[in-house]
Amino acid sequence: MAITKEIIEDKIEVVGDYKTIQVRTATVIKEDGVELSRSFHRHALECVSSVQDEDGNWTHTDTDVSGESTEVQGIATAVWTTTVKNAKKTANESVGS
Repeated sequence: MAITKEIIEDKIEVVGDYKTIQVRTATVIKEDGVELSRSFHRHALECVSSVQDEDGNWTHTDTDVSGESTEVQGIATAVWTTTVKNAKKTANESVGS
């Protein structure tokens, strides 16, 4: 009787004007190759995060995807263009003002 646990990225989506990447992982528990349970976790990645200091100055930081899978990294590289990042920075500033 062998019980195994496998975590797989089973869905990667790019959504919205600023190309948010949504990653769903499935945790699959199996006994002798027969699936006993499956649970899901989802996280989202935005291309840029922005913080406004008390003087009103903005600091924009590109999202670090080095801890993500090579597939997610490749998608981020492809869709997070300079144009998309600049638009996201502008949008973040308009919300924070």
